[in-house]
Amino acid sequence: MNIAIVGGGIVGLALGYKLSRVKGNKVHIYEKEKDVGYHQSGRNSGVLHCGLSYKPGSLKAKLAVSGIKQMVKYCNYYKINHDVCGKVVIANNENEAKLLENTAHRGNLNGLKGLKYLSKRELKDREPFVSSYKTLLVPEEGIVDYKGVMMSMKENIINSGGKVFLDTKIEKVEENKNLIFINNNLSISYNIIIYTTGLQSDINYKKFTKKKLNAKIVPFRGEYYTLEEHAKNLVNHLVYPVGNPKFPFLGVHFTRMINGDREVGPNAVLAFKREGYKNTDISIIEMFDYLTYPGFLKFIGKNFLFSLNEFSTSLLKSSFLKKTQKLIPDISSSDIKSGPAGVRAQGIDYRGNLMMDFEIKTVKNQIHVINAPSPAATSALSIADYIIENYIS
Repeated sequence: MNIAIVGGGIVGLALGYKLSRVKGNKVHIYEKEKDVGYHQSGRNSGVLHCGLSYKPGSLKAKLAVSGIKQMVKYCNYYKINHDVCGKVVIANNENEAKLLENTAHRGNLNGLKGLKYLSKRELKDREPFVSSYKTLLVPEEGIVDYKGVMMSMKENIINSGGKVFLDTKIEKVEENKNLIFINNNLSISYNIIIYTTGLQSDINYKKFTKKKLNAKIVPFRGEYYTLEEHAKNLVNHLVYPVGNPKFPFLGVHFTRMINGDREVGPNAVLAFKREGYKNTDISIIEMFDYLTYPGFLKFIGKNFLFSLNEFSTSLLKSSFLKKTQKLIPDISSSDIKSGPAGVRAQGIDYRGNLMMDFEIKTVKNQIHVINAPSPAATSALSIADYIIENYIS
């Protein structure tokens, strides 16, 4: 079977890796950038998510739980730097403690092992500078070098006889007698085409299926600060606030990176273009597209204070710092400096609801991964299995 995969992020590469291992398959990946993993996959915080807070029974829950096991196994086999160091989740008051208990309950239902509430002494031994009313230890969480994972997958695909076409944008897809041809190249035909295009997923769905989609991808930029060298000792592992179950965003948290750096973030602010990693990255056409989308306007109407609060953290370092001090009160402005940013491709439906789960759609021999934000990186190998088992086999 000849298979084309459009999009060289970690989900596309995981699909390519799995499919290229099947005898008789020929896999070609098409990536518009100069290398793989240029967007969401290469700009995240490098965390291995084990399925703590996702709705039990959801794709996110099932695929994160199986995905982290596969990802750790992959990293062990191919000697990619990772560390299952565990994380702590913090509640700062009685109301947050109830949310934390609900989160732990979800984790238990999802099959997580070793969840444990820490005493004040246990927390101090693990994270001396963290302040907490109630603390949950999640021992299965970890950190990883996702860029290393993607380079390894790319190499494995090529070694299995596949190809990775870089700097190649898909302008035209034609179908003739159940065979697919890309960019007027009649020398290569495909039986199936899979779109794993993240920030462009809704655009590509409508462009190549000629069908409507009752949702739109809206880009939310996540900005990080990096801890200065003298402040790295403030964080040992992973420190998270208890999340608001209304939103898929995990809140400003502290991360020990696989290279030893410490990051804090991200916030979640509207980007001014789909691939807008800085405030100065602006596309009037793209902004008009989602700012006039009824679903987005309804989302803002229902979540105005949340949106305003997040935007303030982008404009004011003091506002961002205030969120970090809920977890580590001793941290000061001189301890952090501006760091990297990523953009989350977040689906919003026509009713103004954030799409909380992964979503995949098929039309004839096209497979479109529409909504796959975090924990898609952790879950990439299990997402690949899910697509192969349900849409290809």
